[in-house]
Amino acid sequence: MKAKKALMLVGSLVLAGSLGLTGCTSEGASSQVQTQPNQQGQPNQTAKTQGENQGGGTLAKVKQRGKVVVGVNNVLPGFGYLKPDGSNSGFDIDFAKAYAAAIFGDPNAVELRPVSTQERFTALQTGEIDILSRNATMTSSRDVSMGLKFGPTTFYDGQGVMVHADSKINNLKGLDGMRIGVEQGTTTEMNLTEQLKRVGAKANIVVFENQDAEVAAFEQGSIDAWSTDKSGLVARLASLKNPEGVKILPDVLSKEPLTPAVKAGDDQMFNLMRWTVYALIQAEEYGITQSNVESFLNSEDPEIRRFLGVEGDVGAQLGLPNDFVVKVIKAVGNYGEIFERNLGKNTIFKLDRGANDLWTKGGLLYSPPFR
Repeated sequence: MKAKKALMLVGSLVLAGSLGLTGCTSEGASSQVQTQPNQQGQPNQTAKTQGENQGGGTLAKVKQRGKVVVGVNNVLPGFGYLKPDGSNSGFDIDFAKAYAAAIFGDPNAVELRPVSTQERFTALQTGEIDILSRNATMTSSRDVSMGLKFGPTTFYDGQGVMVHADSKINNLKGLDGMRIGVEQGTTTEMNLTEQLKRVGAKANIVVFENQDAEVAAFEQGSIDAWSTDKSGLVARLASLKNPEGVKILPDVLSKEPLTPAVKAGDDQMFNLMRWTVYALIQAEEYGITQSNVESFLNSEDPEIRRFLGVEGDVGAQLGLPNDFVVKVIKAVGNYGEIFERNLGKNTIFKLDRGANDLWTKGGLLYSPPFR
C-alpha cells in the first residue's frame, strides 16, 4: 500500500466516529490565588479558602519550584518526539505546555521528562513527575489499583496491527501461526491475545522492551507483524525504511482512550489537569483561538466572560489566576489547533478528527460548563 494512501486510510479508520468504540505515551514566576468579589461585591472567601487549604500539596511545590515536571514520550512522532534541533514537539507536548501556562502563564515553565512505557506510572507514583502526558490508555485496573487518577481523554484511539505489504495477511484471522511483536508494559498483548482467540487464530507473541526494538525486528523480518495503538502505527510510518512496503490491517482490536494522569489523592493537581483539558475543548466550541482570544475579552456573553476570567472566580477555585484560560489559549491555542498542528491534514499523518472532534460535530469531545 502506498504510504500516502496508507496514512489517509488509517486516519479514517482510526478516528472515524465508528471507532468509538470498537478499539486497545525554563522557569516562570509563581502565580498566587486572587480573591474575587462575589455577586454582592464582597470578597469570595470560599474560593480563597479552597486555594489555601489545597495549597500544601503538589501544586504549591510546583509553584515554589518554578516549573511543572511532566512525563512525556520523546520517540513517537506526532505525539511526543525530539525534533532535529533537539526541541520536544507533539500533541502530548502541547498539553504539557498548557499545564505550565495555566500555572505560571508561561508555556516554557515546564520540564519535559522522557519516561519509558515501563517507568511512566512508577514515575508518577514516586513523585518523579507531577503529571503524565504520554499516550497512556486509561483502564479500570490502572485507574483503581495503581495509585493514579486519570483525567479527561485527550485522544480516542484503538489498537491495530501492521504487516508487510507483500504478505497475504488481510485480517486478524490471517495472523494464525505468525510472529507478532508487542511492547512490554502495555495492554497490547492481552488485547491481541483476546481478539485472536475470538477469530480462532493462534500466534507466537514476541515481547520487546521498547518500540524501537520491536520495529527494528519487524523491518529485519524477525517478526511478521507488530501491534500497538493505530495512532502509533501511523506515526511510525514516517520513520520506516520502506513505508511503501507495509500495510495496516483494517481491524480495530480495542478501545484506547489516551489520557493524562496524576498521582491519586492529589486533588488540586487533578483539578488543574482536568480543567485545563476542558478549557482547550471549550475554547474550540466557542470559536476562541490563539489569534483571536484577546477580542473575546470584550464579549458581553456572561458564559464567555466567566470562562475567560473577566468575571467570576473559576481560576481562584483551582488555585490559579482567574485568567488562566486566556494564558493557556495564548500559549498553545484550542484543542482543534493542537490536533491540526501535530496530527491534522497539513501534517505527514493527515489524520481526520473523527471521534476526536467536538460533540457538536459528531465527535466525543465535550466539556462540562465553566460555572
